Amino acid sequence: MTEQGREPERGPRAPFGVAEVTGPSMVPTLHHGDQLLVHYGASVRAGDVVVLRHPLQQDLLIVKRLVGLRDGGWWVLGDNRSAEAVDSRAFGPVPPELVLGRVRARYRGIRPGRQRSVGVVLSWLVSAVRPVLADRSVSRRFRAR
Repeated sequence: MTEQGREPERGPRAPFGVAEVTGPSMVPTLHHGDQLLVHYGASVRAGDVVVLRHPLQQDLLIVKRLVGLRDGGWWVLGDNRSAEAVDSRAFGPVPPELVLGRVRARYRGIRPGRQRSVGVVLSWLVSAVRPVLADRSVSRRFRAR
């Protein structure tokens, strides 16, 4: 399963929104259950983590990293290459109009069943909200193969 969400049917989109990660394809950057702050309509470039429409099932939203521009659009990959390929390896380049927004930050909740000691809570406070940074070297690594 991939990071996904269903886009609600509504009027004009607000510039920022929240999405939830489902699945392991973006580990270690993102984990199942992470909440994402998405900047819709933001300019994007290679290395950015983005929310986009699945090219073959456009009501499905997925979260991937942009690798680079190819003929026909963006080449996108998950950070966890050992996970099942639900990225450009399976469906090819993604047209730019299907890239909806850039992921700016992620929020991780306290995992269920964990002890709620002061140390765990303090550790969670320090690591719960983090920016999702672009990996600008990803396009260079991809071309070098």
